[in-house]
Amino acid sequence: MRIGVISDTHGYMDPRALLLLQEVEHIIHAGDIGDYTIISELEQIAPVTKVRGNVDREGQSSRCPDVEILELAGFKIYLTHELKPPKTIQDPILHNLQSEDFKIVIYGHSHIAYQKTWNDILFFNPGAAGKRRFKVIPSIGLLLLQDSIVESEIVTL
Repeated sequence: MRIGVISDTHGYMDPRALLLLQEVEHIIHAGDIGDYTIISELEQIAPVTKVRGNVDREGQSSRCPDVEILELAGFKIYLTHELKPPKTIQDPILHNLQSEDFKIVIYGHSHIAYQKTWNDILFFNPGAAGKRRFKVIPSIGLLLLQDSIVESEIVTL
């Protein structure tokens, strides 16, 4: 199963991101959506799971949940906007997520793409798909879930 992962659009949908998402079967938006018409655009491509970000304070975006737990292709996924990945293998967040059998953790907020597996849990931040800010190059993420394997990729825009 191919999944497109975006975050921090802040009301702007980069046309390059829309092109890259054309072949996915599901889209995940990790918050800071901005204008909710972005979700409508994404829903033209595939089903969308989304969470609210810290700037989603009004309109339809403000009514999105803070956390979503979903299962896609047999993988349990934890989705939120603000999260700090572990720094060590002893980090309590790892134990908490492992005890709930999560295999993928998706988050945004930092605008910095990140992908690292800790104790068989992929921590995945697609970076920011909105207009370039903070000298960070816009990006999206792609996940391929197949059998018991997760392949992840960050694609710059």
